[in-house]
Amino acid sequence: MFLVLALAALIWGIGHLLHAPKMMVRLMLALLWLAVVLLQLTLPDGHALREATGGSAALWLLLAGAAVLVWVYRMGLGKLKARVATEAAEASDDKPKPTFSETELNRYARHIIMREVGGAGQKRLKNAKVLVIGAGGLGSPALLYLAAAGVGTIGVIDDDEVDNSNLQRQVIHNDADIGLPKVFSAEKAMKAQNPFIEVRPYQRRLEAETAADLFAEYDIVLDGTDNFDTRYLANRICVEQGKPLISGALSQWEGQVSVFHPQKGGPCYQCVFPEAPAAGLAPSCAEAGVIAPLPGVIGTMMAVECMKLITRAGSVLRGEMMIYDALWGETRKFTVHPRDDCPICGKTGG
Repeated sequence: MFLVLALAALIWGIGHLLHAPKMMVRLMLALLWLAVVLLQLTLPDGHALREATGGSAALWLLLAGAAVLVWVYRMGLGKLKARVATEAAEASDDKPKPTFSETELNRYARHIIMREVGGAGQKRLKNAKVLVIGAGGLGSPALLYLAAAGVGTIGVIDDDEVDNSNLQRQVIHNDADIGLPKVFSAEKAMKAQNPFIEVRPYQRRLEAETAADLFAEYDIVLDGTDNFDTRYLANRICVEQGKPLISGALSQWEGQVSVFHPQKGGPCYQCVFPEAPAAGLAPSCAEAGVIAPLPGVIGTMMAVECMKLITRAGSVLRGEMMIYDALWGETRKFTVHPRDDCPICGKTGG
């Protein structure tokens, strides 16, 4: 056995002196080990060469097993160090680095322990700025979950006031808020849910004159409105600024959600809906009605897509549209394509 160890030390030493590639040295050692094992397996018991090399193959097999365990451990440790270094590099951008209090760490613990989110993802959430258009049926759950998740800055724009008829589905508001501007009612509920975030309420309509300046302050836009003029305006500004637009819509028992971001692939909103439907073909919730939990389902899906964009987890609904039929409990997803003649994002567009 000492003869084999001496030969191994000689190979290692010569390789070191000659600056031989480590892979070559390891290959030579592996060949030496293989030769010893073959000698142990082929030579008869008591043979001098077999005795000189340990007398049993079991010893060398155990040694190889130990070496493999050490190698696996070192590989795993190296990958772990590389992952930590990568997350640290991703977190070290130009944005201010967020710090978390003990209360926040405990609050977001279920995120931090997730492989797809982790500490780096929670930092991105805290650094993120998200604008939600509309504090109604779709905006209500989206705003609440984005706040609960720890999105650092959330803007909400809406010119409406809380009405008694809203309370059947707009869960961010309550009976005491009737008559209060929706953005302030939403702000109150969000800050009550999570005092560690910043909420920016804008009590006005989204208008062409101010939309670009407003959108420039945010990373992602969620459109929870129920009129096509606002949807087309939000889509145009998002395309101009290269920002993702998460769009949701619903009526009666059915809802849809998609992520429009032509700069990262897929169509914009106007590629899929080139023109507003004729009057009466796409009635609003006030005209057609809507089952109470449906906005919660679709609005929450919008919040999930937003969080995936921020944390870079999974695959978002970019170039895809998901349809949820609550009446029959069915979900369908299909691909949507960009149009070259789209006036907003197409090759012949603006």
